Amino acid sequence: MSRFALHRFWAMVLKEFIQMRRDRVTFGMMVGIPMLQLILFGFAINSDPKHLPAAVLNADHGPFARSLVAGLQHSRYFAFVHEVATEAEAARLLELGEVQFVLNIPEDFSRQLMRGERPAVLVQADATDPGATGGALAAVQQLTNTVFDRELQGPLAHLRGQPGPVEFRLHRLYNPEIITQYNIVPGLMGVVLTMTMVIITALAITRERERGTMENLLATPARPLEVMTGKILPYIIVGYVQVTLILLAAKFLFAVPMVGSLVLLYLVAFLFIAANLAMGITFSTLAQNQLQAVQMAFFFFLPSLLLSGFMFPFRGMPEWAQTLGSMLPLTHFLRIVRGILLKGNGVAEITHELWPIAAFLAAAMTVGVKRYRQTLD
Repeated sequence: MSRFALHRFWAMVLKEFIQMRRDRVTFGMMVGIPMLQLILFGFAINSDPKHLPAAVLNADHGPFARSLVAGLQHSRYFAFVHEVATEAEAARLLELGEVQFVLNIPEDFSRQLMRGERPAVLVQADATDPGATGGALAAVQQLTNTVFDRELQGPLAHLRGQPGPVEFRLHRLYNPEIITQYNIVPGLMGVVLTMTMVIITALAITRERERGTMENLLATPARPLEVMTGKILPYIIVGYVQVTLILLAAKFLFAVPMVGSLVLLYLVAFLFIAANLAMGITFSTLAQNQLQAVQMAFFFFLPSLLLSGFMFPFRGMPEWAQTLGSMLPLTHFLRIVRGILLKGNGVAEITHELWPIAAFLAAAMTVGVKRYRQTLD
């Protein structure tokens, strides 16, 4: 056997560089994915979200009540975007996910404060994502001792100091014990479906091409839409098997509460599964081989995982990252699943999250159908 030859070694190195240059998609993935990770982790990810949307139910309207709202606003954790008149309206905003907190100031708040009676202020938080509310609720407790320092002067100065002139009562709704599994396990349903459905179907047409059976498909009378939907249907069944297994594990292994309708959840899951399968089919029509198809699927899965609110609080990201995340079906499906299971949401509460998934499905199917006839070119 001949010895190691430096010239043969360099020949192999040059061959790989030439092959890498020819496979521009693979080279782009090798450069693009690390850059995507750098941008997402460096700029978009924030585990301490601020400017969280909140509503105020103010029955007092006195100067102390206004100072309390202003103090919470200046903490940068709260952004009061709604002023409601009834508790039912406040509860509705929490159910829809339009606000993260509701501040309830009682009618005789200022009178009790001036008497030194430590009036109670109710702060309700949507705790379906404990990571999004933890920092803000901790800030509320710290503000108790300082928020009225400017107003408590002269004869009211004795009210300043420990334990604070106001008692904040914190109600963590939908997950009062802050159990992480209540947030993570329902979210895993969307993550698993995205990962498996996109990757598996991304290989569908590229596999046909590499095996030489694509010509047979194109020679059949089947229309592009018929072929694509025929390829998608078996994987929809697989997706429902995954949904069922995750729900069983959530119920019997992690004791996740299931307040809402499971029938509604299964119906919504169909739209989400179809959207991911359509995306996978589209990737398979764009890729030249199975390796490229898998790379494209991973390139889609990574932003879905990081920008959807599964790993990090969605509202903690900058506006541009939230805009990108809102284009991904996983973002809306996570809200739907958590809303149905933990809040008991119905059709009316989740409709505004359904249409972005449907729009994504329509766009992916349109691109896939147009590209289908061109896959042999």
